[in-house]
Amino acid sequence: MTPPSIRPRRLRTTPAMRRLVAETRLHPADLVLPLFVREDAVASVPISSMPGVSQHSMDSLVRAAETAAEAGVGGVMLFGIPTVRDATGTQATAPDGILNRATELLAREVGDALVVQTDLCLDEFTDHGHCGVLDSSGRVDNDATLERYAEMAVAQAFAGSSILGLSGMMDGQVAVVLDALDAAGYIDTAVLAYAAKYSSAFYGPFREAVDSQLTGDRRTYQQDPSNRREGLREATLDIAEGADIVMVKPAMSYLDVLSDVAEISDIPVWAYQISGEYAMIEAAAAQGWIDRKAAVLESVLGIRRAGADTVLTYWATEIAEWIT
Repeated sequence: MTPPSIRPRRLRTTPAMRRLVAETRLHPADLVLPLFVREDAVASVPISSMPGVSQHSMDSLVRAAETAAEAGVGGVMLFGIPTVRDATGTQATAPDGILNRATELLAREVGDALVVQTDLCLDEFTDHGHCGVLDSSGRVDNDATLERYAEMAVAQAFAGSSILGLSGMMDGQVAVVLDALDAAGYIDTAVLAYAAKYSSAFYGPFREAVDSQLTGDRRTYQQDPSNRREGLREATLDIAEGADIVMVKPAMSYLDVLSDVAEISDIPVWAYQISGEYAMIEAAAAQGWIDRKAAVLESVLGIRRAGADTVLTYWATEIAEWIT
């Protein structure tokens, strides 16, 4: 038997060698930390289904953002949890609404060190928990919702948000928001389109995180998990409408869609490692079934390898501290 002359293992011999030839790397600036701020909180409130993640008070929110900035994290994505909800989510556009106040605070305190971003969606603010305004039959009214999104965009830009995360999956939302921003003079505020957002079973812990009022599901506007080509179509539409960044969400179960979008996109492509993905790894690690640090790093590396330029992950600060 002739020994093989081609030995790929030569490039795996030592940690230094593996590091030298690594095709994909993690960097703190490629991570965004999602943060929840709760209007009635006087201190951070742990989220039981997401160990290590909390609903923040204004004070603890600033501390979490400062820690992320010190670790080199690229940005934070804010979600607001109001005490009062109604059918049209009026607190989403109120100048003194929790999300807008928190945005103004973080933009002032850490805006020079990281990019302050905001979730632009009505689900946290409505008493029915849907991402838009309902019509007389109880269905989400796409076009009426767009009017509210335009108002939210201006309110969030005024508060100091640098990137608006359009996560509602309404048809035409990117074009409408960009028109509203231009008309109000916010020409430098960027738009992140959650272009391929699927109706996933892995959002469960997030519902606790934002105290969701939803009954039922969002299958009439979020994408069907069985559809791959549709994700590419949605991303293409958002790029054509002028989005600055497109998002694939969730990440773990949709790496094929992420790869497809990254292949055709001429703008940055992001992915969101969602609450259920986080909770599964934390739960398995707590049982001693997996190596927590190794699993966390591998999971995010896999998302980057599939084509994500930036990853939203609840481990953003921790990962940044590990790799610097």
